[in-house]
Amino acid sequence: MDGYVRLLCTLHGFPEPEPEYRFHRVRRWRFDFAWPEHKVALEIEGGVWTRGRHVRPHGFLRDIEKYNWATALGWRVLRATPQMVSDADPRLIDWLERVLHDTA
Repeated sequence: MDGYVRLLCTLHGFPEPEPEYRFHRVRRWRFDFAWPEHKVALEIEGGVWTRGRHVRPHGFLRDIEKYNWATALGWRVLRATPQMVSDADPRLIDWLERVLHDTA
C-alpha cells in the first residue's frame, strides 16, 4: 500500500505522509500513514470481506479505542479500504483534499 499512497499523494499534490507513524506516547499505536503537521491520519482497513482482524470482535473493539484516543488527542482519522487506495477512489481523494487543505 505504501507505493499506492505515495503515488496518490504525488498525483494529487498532497504532502508526503509518514508511514507507520506512532501517535501515542505510552501505547504502541501507529497510524498506517500520517501527516503530523496537519494531525491527519489514514488507516487502511484490510480484511473487510475476508473476516480480517479489523472486523473480528476483538480487533474491532481495539480499533475503537485507538481511534477514540486519536480523536481525543486532536487527530482526524480517515479510514479506507485497500481497494479505495489502489483505485484512487474519488471519495478518498476528496476526503484527503478536505482535511489536508482544510476545505469544506
